[in-house]
Amino acid sequence: MKRILFVDDESKVLDGIRRMLHSERERWDLQFAVGGEAALQACEAGSFDVVVSDLRMPGMDGATLLGHIQNRFPSAARIVLSGYAEVALATRSVPVAHRFITKPCNAAELQATIERVCTLQDILCAPEIRKIVGAVGELPSLSSTFTSLTQALRDPSTSINQIADVIGQDVAMSAKVLQLVNSAFFGLAQSVTSLRGAVSYLGMETIKNLALATETFRVFAPDPRIPQSVCESIQQHAHCTAAIAGKLPGDRKTREVTVVAALLHDVGRLILASKMPDMFCSVLSRAAERKCEPFEAEEELLGTSHAEIGAYLLGLWGIPNLAVEAIAHHHHPARIPHSGFDSSIAVYVADLLAHELDAHPQDSTGSELREADRSCLETLGILHRFPEFRELALQSGD
Repeated sequence: MKRILFVDDESKVLDGIRRMLHSERERWDLQFAVGGEAALQACEAGSFDVVVSDLRMPGMDGATLLGHIQNRFPSAARIVLSGYAEVALATRSVPVAHRFITKPCNAAELQATIERVCTLQDILCAPEIRKIVGAVGELPSLSSTFTSLTQALRDPSTSINQIADVIGQDVAMSAKVLQLVNSAFFGLAQSVTSLRGAVSYLGMETIKNLALATETFRVFAPDPRIPQSVCESIQQHAHCTAAIAGKLPGDRKTREVTVVAALLHDVGRLILASKMPDMFCSVLSRAAERKCEPFEAEEELLGTSHAEIGAYLLGLWGIPNLAVEAIAHHHHPARIPHSGFDSSIAVYVADLLAHELDAHPQDSTGSELREADRSCLETLGILHRFPEFRELALQSGD
């Protein structure tokens, strides 16, 4: 049973939440604390899976409380539930909160948000993933991209946008730049989800030091049993998926997260190729033998897939939580609730369409959907819109 702690300085607000979530008492252990000090005492007495806190509270405000919880109880998911729009206080809470909900909210929104963070926790805490990712250090980068970046950085006329374009061609390099810019070292008030924003913030000198004086962007050295073409195809597919994701519906902020998640969605495959080449080859063989998707072969052989493996590592690196969630669910988006066409659905759709374009680059009708994907799209309520999305995907290659 999941343990959820709600924190507010007004007991009447907590009573309202208690009534709102009364129907969940059989599956969630709901606890309530008046104020930040009481919340920390509750956390000391017993661990919680999720902490939901108001921002504006006397004494210890919500941002300070969630910062303490992040440091002392890092396994707890942290959600802000607040009706105040004070910029300074809200800004301070960005680095320590996984989700934001505006008061007043309805029971369905609150339930869905808690459900999503709990599902992601369960996936990323699976022992199979910890075992695989535990020994992973730096992700490798392909030599062609490394060479291009090095040459661009040596040219004084190279612009920030040109550097971002070079980095955007490489999944591992993109992941590392976003990891760095979102790390505690820089202490940004909000997450940076665009590569141009990340490169612009870090600056040419930092990028140059990372690329030339450290092994952050070290050259990818594939195992001799893995053809270079396989690794290059992973990069090409990621770039195609990101291009399609940028064409799909969504507001600017959602689209930024979606494009980043789409670019990084197959990072787990690079991890397997570089750190577990025997298993990577076994997956390819099993997929060919069974005529199934590689992620299905991974699930049979590993008990998990590259989606969850990549999401776990990127989560540790500090990639924005919404992007991590979209990456983790990009094969199974129906396992979490949705209130609209969000990033998780968009990355799933973009991935499907990118695979279609890979197989049928000149066919405007696309290939026949697998039954599993047809069923998933129907469950998500967007099967009827798939031809529309396919047309947008074809425009991404223009």
